[in-house]
Amino acid sequence: MNHNNAMKFLIITGRSGSGKSSCLHLLEDLGFYCIDNLPISLLTRLPSHLENKEKIAIGIDVRNLPANVIDLENSLSELHSMKINLEVIYLDTDEKTLMERFSSTRRKHPLTNEKIPLEEALSIELERLEPLTHMAKYRIDTTRLSIHELQARLRSITQSTTNEICILFQSFGFKYGLPRDSDYVFDVRSLPNPYWDASLRSYKGYDTPIIDFLKNDPKVKAMLNDLEHFIEHWLPTFREDNRSYMTISIGCTGGHHRSVYIAETLYKYFKLHNVNVQLRHRELS
Repeated sequence: MNHNNAMKFLIITGRSGSGKSSCLHLLEDLGFYCIDNLPISLLTRLPSHLENKEKIAIGIDVRNLPANVIDLENSLSELHSMKINLEVIYLDTDEKTLMERFSSTRRKHPLTNEKIPLEEALSIELERLEPLTHMAKYRIDTTRLSIHELQARLRSITQSTTNEICILFQSFGFKYGLPRDSDYVFDVRSLPNPYWDASLRSYKGYDTPIIDFLKNDPKVKAMLNDLEHFIEHWLPTFREDNRSYMTISIGCTGGHHRSVYIAETLYKYFKLHNVNVQLRHRELS
């Protein structure tokens, strides 16, 4: 059988309530032929039945997984051997948010029953999905992600080519937890903090008073210089590794001032150098 070498095959997986259905709907808008909750045993049969489709997305959750992880690995290996461009996207959300989502929507978790409460079901699911976290090329934390931000992330992933890489610069506050989808995390809490100046507290890192406060500080200049050189030095290696998307997270205490300024500055610097970049301020979303 002669499969189309250009066929793009995405597997969308992750924790229940993390947005897999929304993800598939968005991929459908991007021209993907989408199938949800497909049994793993049918994965390898799809290419022959869908030869006329160039882009396919399959939703897999904990209910689809085989008892033996080797069966899953064999299915994915067989797809790779068909010269199909196969990538796994894993969606994740923190447990507190998942509990709130199931409570507010009154949806039933696929593993809950009269003997297994929601909290235990979430824990069991996380353990069963662990093999897929290692197989995933992309991890997207949807805890604070809007549907528009998820769409932009998916568009960058699906439209990338082998030698093109998109870098997302993301600011965040350590007090609210680490972003789970980070490839690199840089801590800028050692820089001067505008928060302690009452006249600056209400501004954000992209506002002129904060920019004026930070831009001429020697520590800030040194931090930016080091980050720019680090990314520039390793960017060719990231490209050679066939990465198409990378998230670099910049964190300060609250995610309003220093991290925002550094992320904004890096975004503008690399945009000027013709790198495909995106910008997100998690705590300001």
